[in-house]
Amino acid sequence: METMERPSSFAGSLRRHPVLSVLGGIVLLLLVVAALFDWNWVRPPIERYISQKTQREFHMDDLHVRLGLAPTIRMRGVYFGNADWSKEGKPMAKAEQLEFSISLRDLPEKFLIPRVALTRPELVFERLPDNRKNWILAEPSETRPSKLRISTLSVDQGQLRYIDHGEPFELDVAASTFDPAKQEKAKDADSPPANERYSTRYEFKGLYHGAAFKGTALTGEVLSFQESGVPFPIQGDLQAGTTRVRVEGTIADAANISGIDTQLRIEGKTLANIYPFLLLPLPASPPYRLEGHLVLKGNRYSIDDLRGRIGSTDVYGKGAYIDKKPRPLLQGELHSKNLDLADLGPLIGIETKETGGKPQLTQAQTRDRPTAKSRQKRVDPDHLLPSGSFDGSRLQKIDAEVDLRATRLKVPKGLPLEDLKASLRLHDAVMVLNPVDFGFAGGTIAGKARLDARAPIIKSDVQIDLQGIQLGNFVPKDSVIAKGTGRAGASLHLTGTGNSIADAAAKANGRISTTVVNGQVSNLLDAASGLNIGKVLALLAGGDKDIVIHCGGAVFDVKDGRGQSTLFVVDTEQTQVVGDGWFNLADERFDLTVAPKPKEASLLSLRTPVRVYGSFSDPNFELKKGPLLARGAAVAALATAAPLAALIPLIETGPGQETDCGKVRQQTQRAAKQATLPAKRQGAAKPDAESPKR
Repeated sequence: METMERPSSFAGSLRRHPVLSVLGGIVLLLLVVAALFDWNWVRPPIERYISQKTQREFHMDDLHVRLGLAPTIRMRGVYFGNADWSKEGKPMAKAEQLEFSISLRDLPEKFLIPRVALTRPELVFERLPDNRKNWILAEPSETRPSKLRISTLSVDQGQLRYIDHGEPFELDVAASTFDPAKQEKAKDADSPPANERYSTRYEFKGLYHGAAFKGTALTGEVLSFQESGVPFPIQGDLQAGTTRVRVEGTIADAANISGIDTQLRIEGKTLANIYPFLLLPLPASPPYRLEGHLVLKGNRYSIDDLRGRIGSTDVYGKGAYIDKKPRPLLQGELHSKNLDLADLGPLIGIETKETGGKPQLTQAQTRDRPTAKSRQKRVDPDHLLPSGSFDGSRLQKIDAEVDLRATRLKVPKGLPLEDLKASLRLHDAVMVLNPVDFGFAGGTIAGKARLDARAPIIKSDVQIDLQGIQLGNFVPKDSVIAKGTGRAGASLHLTGTGNSIADAAAKANGRISTTVVNGQVSNLLDAASGLNIGKVLALLAGGDKDIVIHCGGAVFDVKDGRGQSTLFVVDTEQTQVVGDGWFNLADERFDLTVAPKPKEASLLSLRTPVRVYGSFSDPNFELKKGPLLARGAAVAALATAAPLAALIPLIETGPGQETDCGKVRQQTQRAAKQATLPAKRQGAAKPDAESPKR
């Protein structure tokens, strides 16, 4: 009986509370209406509202809504017109089906869409040089951040075209879900997103500054965006010319990248082929391969375990890019155990497409090293000083801290370079290279430079010192010539203005000086310098020996790129060598005359000044004909009278003058200081205990 009384008791309570009975009736009515309601009844006014609000044509063939705490909206046959300024002549968006859900509990703070599912979409995104974008519907002056948030996106059989008319940049992407188990989920906005395995394939191709590229990428079921909490796995392969890039790892936000953890690998036939993408003419290197672990945390991109090879040169180390204000910071710490200078080529004279100068290089012109080197030679065949322009504005947009250490250097035969230590610091458009030190002939080439790019024309200040150079290192061990001893030093200090090395050199002002301290030189070389054939023959028969260099030095004053000698002398026990001449950095030409003056009498001497002249890239030399012709004529005349008398003009009577070495040392004080520095520089790169990880 008790169970039979409960319904009547409930009905009685409703009669006692009429408000509850009304609310219950309304809820019941809404459920019935919702079950029977056709959402296509409201489709026409929705289409008119969106079309009027956006000033673009919008329509759909079918509309359906599933109610709940996260209502799901499904549209079929969607069409959304493009901006009236579009150059493509196609709608911005078409889709066989668009389905998305809305999180009501996040309103009104934000309009959160947990998942968008697209079936056979065709999308066209465009950007104009004035930064107008066809997917931005708000006024250009609108600065408030959008409340719209899309967490994840899945695509089944989609097409995307992106055109940036200002860059210029074109990209075409075809997407498809290839995993049968994921195909239905890709169309369902209510399906919980999961990226536990690769299931979607993207094929892409495009053009960047006229350079073609193509590739493929595999991802999970969904592209992960803001606030999704779903990792976005990616495995990609990009090919551009002869360059290939591979990446595998995870990305936190596919649209606004906030976290990266990937393995990166780049390889190609020559670094020059990257030019169309970096807009920097990297050297025509041999084939290379570089790889590392790329991580993004906060505003810091770091690449650890960087390793690889450029030709026969090994490279390893680490780097970072920190996105901060007022300028980002680039950091690098690079090492090499065996650095081949021929592999790296000219790393200076940076030319960009925007700065003019040398003609821009295409992918076809830089596809491999022989082609790239041939092209570079045709562009600038006669000059040694790089004429490519530095883009000063680029130095204004980034700061940098980069260090390079090379334990051993492989260099052309006869050039005794040993190791390298270099540091670059760039801050507020002022770049300082200090030090740039080469181990050289038992000493050091110590350089430093300052480039000030705060104005349109770059100001440069360069100083190079040769410290403690050992003269004996310039003579091969198995040579019949005595090695000689002593140290040489030199100092170069030039200032100039110009946006290329060639321009700055052409306007340079400063001083160049060099000297020898406590030196001894081969007696054979000393005799040969004076064309003393008799002494040369005697030394070759009896053996060479060292003779003392009393002093030696050369000084050139440089003004507007032209250097004029104010001192040029080498004084030994047996010979005084004096010289005079000039060089011009603007046209890269020089003309020097060196005159030996023996201090002792000798037989069979053809002593005559030697002229060395020409361009930096193609030097020539000649013996002064006047003295030679005079002696030759005397020899011929006397030979007709008596054969032995013909030797008289070939007898050197001497004596050459003694050099005022005190005055020489006074004019070469800084160079002399460099010469007396320790024979081996401190802080040279040392071989590591073990090779870097491979």
